[in-house]
Amino acid sequence: MKTYPPEFKVQAASLVLDSGYSLKDAAKSSNVSLSAIRSWVKQLKTERNGVTPQNSNAITAQQQHIQALEKRIQKLELEKEILKKASALLISDNYQSTH
Repeated sequence: MKTYPPEFKVQAASLVLDSGYSLKDAAKSSNVSLSAIRSWVKQLKTERNGVTPQNSNAITAQQQHIQALEKRIQKLELEKEILKKASALLISDNYQSTH
């Protein structure tokens, strides 16, 4: 299965959404399958409405940025939990060693 860069997907889907191409014509012009162009058009519509895809990679720059930030937040939250547990363990060890 061939993979396409997000910019290509946006350009191909934009043919339908912004330039009045039919799905069939956009698929032919972009040299991709009809199902691919249909999927990209649906995704681009969704992303333009401000919805970040949950189970796939975003194709618009804005939604890609949001996904990157969400991933960073998850990592920071995990690190925060690890630090909280480590701090509690150190405090517990210090308390036990002084008593």
